Amino acid sequence: MLQNNTVNVGSDEFKALLAAHRLWRESGGAQGSRANLTGANLTGADLTRADLTRADLTGADLAGAYLAGAYLTRANLTGAYLTRANL
Repeated sequence: MLQNNTVNVGSDEFKALLAAHRLWRESGGAQGSRANLTGANLTGADLTRADLTRADLTGADLAGAYLAGAYLTRANLTGAYLTRANL
């Protein structure tokens, strides 16, 4: 879980988080884990075409983030900050 910190989307940790999230979705929750980005600082992050289906982005700072083509179906964006985000 990445929580309350600036997230480096190019990092191995973030890539592992997305891989575990994909496995969680594809296995119907039997394997992997749901992406928990609660309160994460993703300011200006390039998340173009990222699969964040059902991810928890509650309270995440996505100001100026690039989310064009990102999959956000049923993602929890409650309280997320999306000013200047490119959707």
